[in-house]
Amino acid sequence: MTLSLNDAFFDAVLESVFQNLNPPSFPIKDETTSGCDESIKVLREMNGVRTAVRFREGKVFVPLAFSGHYSTPFVGCMEFAGWAETNIDLEFDRDGQRLVGRAHVVNVNLNGTGGVGGGMIASTLQSSIDRKLNPIEIMKLDSMSFTFPIRSAGNLRMRAVAVRPEISNGQMNLVITYEFLKG
Repeated sequence: MTLSLNDAFFDAVLESVFQNLNPPSFPIKDETTSGCDESIKVLREMNGVRTAVRFREGKVFVPLAFSGHYSTPFVGCMEFAGWAETNIDLEFDRDGQRLVGRAHVVNVNLNGTGGVGGGMIASTLQSSIDRKLNPIEIMKLDSMSFTFPIRSAGNLRMRAVAVRPEISNGQMNLVITYEFLKG
């Protein structure tokens, strides 16, 4: 079975998240430094760059608008904002029976710094993503398993056993492999 998801679907999901929920955020470090709430908050848009999911050239690209706070030596709690170029690599976790993604920060563009500090924030952001978010669970296969009733014969259970992502321009196809069982 193939499940197709496109850029417009993820635009609608993100729009709903930002309209109906608090913006996603996560701490940069495990401990609080001198009263500074070191965290990053995902924003819908920053300087014309909208947080989105885009499928291009066989890859998942995620421009990510954000703001946050970071404690630096000699300066203290510093506010920052900007956007990050992020890629997500997808893989099937056979043991966990799930599709997972691993986010990789490629580049960070900070507002008003002319690029100064972007490398430090990119490194801190990637380290935090690796500790707190990666791997990102995209889909558990048990949610794609179901029973198909066959009249006068019983039920045929369709158990999802693998998933393979195929990415083209503007769309991702998830090719799901099933085994068929009685019951």
